[in-house]
Amino acid sequence: SLAKAGVRRLDVICPGFSADCLETLEEIAQEVRDDFLSAGGQTFHYIPCLNTEPSWIKALAELCVKNL
Repeated sequence: SLAKAGVRRLDVICPGFSADCLETLEEIAQEVRDDFLSAGGQTFHYIPCLNTEPSWIKALAELCVKNL
C-alpha cells in the first residue's frame, strides 16, 4: 500500500530481532521487498540486525551480567 500511495523508497528495520533469522531474511528482506517493488516502489533497503556487531555483543553481555 505504501508503493501504491507514492512512496518510492523504503528502508526497513526489524527492531524486535537482535539477529537476522529466516523470518527476517525471507519474509521481510525478500518477500516484502518483492511486493514493494512490484507495486511500484523503486528502492528497498533491508537494514540488517545487529548480529555480531562488537558493541552490541558487549552491551548484551553487560545486560546479562547485571541481571543474572
